[in-house]
Amino acid sequence: MIDGTKSNPFIEWGRAILLAAGLAFIIRIFLFEPYLVEGSSMDPTLHDGERLFVNKASFMIGDLERGDIVIIDGEEKNIHYVKRVIGLPGDEIEVENHQLLINGQMFKEPYLQLNEEKAAEQGTFLMENFKTISVPEHEIFVMGDNRANSMDSRNGLGSIAIGQVAGKAEFVFFPFEKIRKPK
Repeated sequence: MIDGTKSNPFIEWGRAILLAAGLAFIIRIFLFEPYLVEGSSMDPTLHDGERLFVNKASFMIGDLERGDIVIIDGEEKNIHYVKRVIGLPGDEIEVENHQLLINGQMFKEPYLQLNEEKAAEQGTFLMENFKTISVPEHEIFVMGDNRANSMDSRNGLGSIAIGQVAGKAEFVFFPFEKIRKPK
């Protein structure tokens, strides 16, 4: 059976637009959100001016792991930091002889190779030594990949409450010629 009444195309378009806007709002609030990388603290993994999508949903279900790149909400509104998770709750973190130790074991960080080579060329070290830091429960220890030029858990941010983590970086989507999943 066919209904003989005609629907108003403006009402139909209005409904479609409202549905699309509602879905976009829900996706942005609960699932994915774009962020702008500002500064060089994550070079060479992420560069100033790149835009990345952050997965908020995977973090909400609790799969935060060492090595993840996360967005951290700062104390001030609209201030965010992008850093790499180094220590999880209960971990002991230290740098001895310019090597990262986690729970007394040397931790390999292959994503730092280029920065380590640059530091060696300049006759310096990528990281300065620091004594053991215990990561409190419900907090994480983070560092930027550009260790010589990063404000992070070592020198200003301190350990980060897990509730301050906005989500995990999933992929760089701009500039378009550099679309990739950060390692």
